[in-house]
Amino acid sequence: MPDTKINSKTVKVKPQPKAKTEKPLEVSVYDLKGKTVGLAALPKAIFGVKVNIPLIKQYVRVYLQNQRQGNASTKTRGEVTGSTRKIYRQKGTGNARHGSIKAPIFVGGGITFGPKPRDYSLKMNKKQKTLALFSSLTVKANDKEIFALQDEVGKMKPKTKEVALFLKTIKKEKGKFLLVMPKMEKNGYVLSARNLPNVEMTQAASLNPYILMRSNAVIFLEEALTVLEKHFLKQNAN
Repeated sequence: MPDTKINSKTVKVKPQPKAKTEKPLEVSVYDLKGKTVGLAALPKAIFGVKVNIPLIKQYVRVYLQNQRQGNASTKTRGEVTGSTRKIYRQKGTGNARHGSIKAPIFVGGGITFGPKPRDYSLKMNKKQKTLALFSSLTVKANDKEIFALQDEVGKMKPKTKEVALFLKTIKKEKGKFLLVMPKMEKNGYVLSARNLPNVEMTQAASLNPYILMRSNAVIFLEEALTVLEKHFLKQNAN
C-alpha cells in the first residue's frame, strides 16, 4: 500500500480495486452433425435477469386456466323435457307428495347445482408476462439447457433421421425438446422434426414460459435469437 505525504503527515492510500469484467453470455452453435461451429451471444437483458419463480408459477397457472373452455352444462328441472302432469294423487298412496316427474330425485329429472357455462380465464399484464418469460429463459440458461443451431439447417432436405441423431448428440435423450424458429414455415428442418414424438416447435415471437419450463432442452436457430431480442426487448421498452 503506497504512502502519500500531506502537510508533513503520512497518509495511507488504498489502491483502487480493479474493475470486474463480466463474462458475456454465450452458447455454442452446432451444425446438424453435433459439431460446434461457433458461439452465439445471449442478451443479458433476456437470459441474465434476476429469476422470479413465483411469477413463473403465476404465469403457468394463468396459462392453464385460460385453456379451459368452461362449456360444461347440465339441465335444471325447468329445462328438462317431460310431462307436467302430477305423477300420482296427493294422498292415499303411502308415498311422499310429488307433483313433477322432472324433480331432481327422479331418473331423467333435472340436476341440482350442476355445472353451467362459465368463464375460467385469468388476466396477467404484458410486463408480467415478459418478465416471466425472461426468468424462464434465465433458468434454462443457468441449467445449460439452451442450444443453438446454425441457420443453414433450415435449408436442409427433409430427413427425420438426421434431426433425431442430432438430438442424441446434445445428451438430452429423455424428455422434451423445444425447437424455436424465427418464424413457422415449412422448411426442411420443420418437416424433418415434426414427426418426432418428443419434439415441440414454436416461433420466437410466440415463446412463453409454459412451453419453456416443460422442455428439457431449448434449441434456437441463430436467427431466432435475433428475432427474440428484437420482439421482446422492443415490447418491454414500450
